[in-house]
Amino acid sequence: MQAPSSISSLYFPAPDGLRLHALDAGPRSEERLPVICLPGLARTAEDFRELIGALAFDRNNARRVIALDSRGRGLSAHDPNAANYAVPVELVDVIALLDTQAIARAVFVGTSRGGILTMTLGAVRPQAIAGAVLNDIGPVIEMAGLLRIKGYVGRLPKPASYAEAVELLKGVMGPQFPALDAASWELYARRTWRKTESGELVSWYDPAISKSLETVDPNEPFPTLWPQFDTFSTVPLMVIRGEHSDLLSPATVDAMHARRADLEVLEVAGQGHAPLLTTKETIDPIMKFVARCDA
Repeated sequence: MQAPSSISSLYFPAPDGLRLHALDAGPRSEERLPVICLPGLARTAEDFRELIGALAFDRNNARRVIALDSRGRGLSAHDPNAANYAVPVELVDVIALLDTQAIARAVFVGTSRGGILTMTLGAVRPQAIAGAVLNDIGPVIEMAGLLRIKGYVGRLPKPASYAEAVELLKGVMGPQFPALDAASWELYARRTWRKTESGELVSWYDPAISKSLETVDPNEPFPTLWPQFDTFSTVPLMVIRGEHSDLLSPATVDAMHARRADLEVLEVAGQGHAPLLTTKETIDPIMKFVARCDA
């Protein structure tokens, strides 16, 4: 039986047989909704470790929390077909997670790509969503942010050390995160590159996921997701925006608020795309939101 304060690994098969991994913690409870965390395009379940700990081991409201490594990220297997690093396939993987774990309804926390998957899930299985936290993502995705992400995903040189990794990250993320301290940059680097047995640093994601960005064209705006967003009309909804985000604009947040007067909005000062869910500033509001979803 899982120890009360441990975060363990969960492995399960995707419908096409690929081996997928997730972090899993907390007690199963009929009174408290489970939480499913979905990371960004080139990110992993590790981005949610602090949030998992806060939610799964809360003294008063402990609950089950699962954070997925999408295919090709973290400890999930790389897909031999790079075309499968696409929202429709990854959505099927999310549904497989719910089905293998017999989770009928949950609160979803989706960062960037994970938020897109959450909105898309709302369109195909709305009954699964008891509440949603969209971390720096909305129905309108700004081209400036997409182009910036396209410019570095799968393209950064291999760092020789974590100190060099920090400098590489600062080169592409510095304007987004002017307030990060040295310890936060170090953690960010360690969750972007892992050290192999030979001592070299390699990215935590399959560089082939960059192929999913090849069609991003500044002359062709990314399709909006308003119909998917509107499937959340009857469930609690929260959006988190980084003050310096170039992917989620204040205008889009205002438009989301106009459609949902009860939308809970949190802006994170000194951070951009996407806010790091590692401190009380972001974790405490999410915990309170999730507790309200139980009702």
